[in-house]
Amino acid sequence: MIRNVVLAKLVNGYDADEVTAIQDGLRNLQTPGTVRYTIGTDAGLRDGNWDFVIVADFEDVAAYRAYDDDAAHNALRARLAPFVDQIARAQFEIADS
Repeated sequence: MIRNVVLAKLVNGYDADEVTAIQDGLRNLQTPGTVRYTIGTDAGLRDGNWDFVIVADFEDVAAYRAYDDDAAHNALRARLAPFVDQIARAQFEIADS
């Protein structure tokens, strides 16, 4: 299984309603091979945290690559881009649980 983790720091004054709509769109993606998909805004429990997070599990590398290439996913990613100051990503293999 492949876990994808994405963290984003958003620009000051970003459009919160648009970011929420983008999150809803991402949550509703139906890409084959997606096992689990969690997305949200930081709860503000510590100073310095990043603002936006995605944690997604995929059956295998092929499923992750299909998600990464998915047209609807890329359209949402393009909508988010103007609000992103910094982004960090990592994909790693995890044991099935």
